[in-house]
Amino acid sequence: MPVSGSGQGRTPAQLRVLLADDNLGDRLLAEEAFAALAQPVDLQFAENGRQALERLRDDRDWQPDVVVLDINMPIMNGFEALQSIRRDPALSLYPVVMLSSSRDPEDIVTAYDLLASSYLTKEQDFPRFMDQIESFVAFWSTCRFSPGRGAHT
Repeated sequence: MPVSGSGQGRTPAQLRVLLADDNLGDRLLAEEAFAALAQPVDLQFAENGRQALERLRDDRDWQPDVVVLDINMPIMNGFEALQSIRRDPALSLYPVVMLSSSRDPEDIVTAYDLLASSYLTKEQDFPRFMDQIESFVAFWSTCRFSPGRGAHT
């Protein structure tokens, strides 16, 4: 099950990713990229930062190994969501990766000032985006920790 919307049938080594992005096209592109990987990923979506926070706080049956936030979203942007995650003792340990098309040095500095785990600039062509996603999954599959579920292998 390369990309699962339900969290059902997860293997112990399967990486769980919560991706918050308001752009449907970007979500579909991410879904296609994750589904094309040899390693299955349980990918869930939120349309803005508020939905991502609600998911982290309310859905105890499905908790991600890593949260990915776009910066520019309505209702609650990625920086606001990151700040809320870091201020909430129940959520503060989640790895949070900012994934944005912005290469603005101020955005990058802001992300790290707010304690982002990393900042990725979205690659514009699909083959390079695929390489980026493969590297992301390889990295987070080997060094992940899920608050509330404990460390796992």
